[in-house]
Amino acid sequence: MRSHLLAVTVESADPVAAARFWAALLNRDAVEDAGGVLLPGDDTQLGLRFVPGRPGQLGANRMHLHLTSADVDEQQHTIATALKLGADHLDVGQLPEEGHAVLADPAGYAFCVIEPGNSYLAGTGFLGELTCEGTRDVGLFWSRALGWPLVWDQDEETAIQSPRGGTKIAWGGPPVAPKNEPNRQRLELVPTADDQQAAVDELVSLGATRLDVAEDGAVVLADPDGNEFRVRGAGHRAA
Repeated sequence: MRSHLLAVTVESADPVAAARFWAALLNRDAVEDAGGVLLPGDDTQLGLRFVPGRPGQLGANRMHLHLTSADVDEQQHTIATALKLGADHLDVGQLPEEGHAVLADPAGYAFCVIEPGNSYLAGTGFLGELTCEGTRDVGLFWSRALGWPLVWDQDEETAIQSPRGGTKIAWGGPPVAPKNEPNRQRLELVPTADDQQAAVDELVSLGATRLDVAEDGAVVLADPDGNEFRVRGAGHRAA
């Protein structure tokens, strides 16, 4: 494939503070540059990038993260650590008997700490999943765009995962809430061979729509569900 997934990019009113929270929670280093702060991933764990912009807003966000737990003690430790770092409990209508905890990070974005024993996320690592609103068509698009196989395809729900394993990306299927403004979160790609144009051309051939060119030279596209994403220019490599 001509594109590599660098990170999920998240807008924040204070990207440095948001990155500091997640760096501490995930035990990662933060790399600052002119455009924001990157928490590099690796072959199996998704990178996170924080850029200046709007805070998270419940109901307007199409993505959220799932963190895994090896046992109950680890789940409670993760929750306690997140709260100490500035997270808050979040009520999204979850039932008392549900085992996962829903929290909001300091930038206003929801994330879940999943209970132990979840076989679907077994072996994914601590950052187990980026779960998204989206149709089956968009799951198939991203499978082709990244060269990641489908690991779930049932009842209009899809999930993909790198051939090397690790963090899954999933789409919940219809109905998908109406989109009234640009997303606050988006996927960020880099060309695998320093050929941005070739990467963009391939994505368009797979069903993406070209929208714009950002000030930093990244090409802005939309996937088949209208979700914006960016292909950065040559020289922006994943760590």
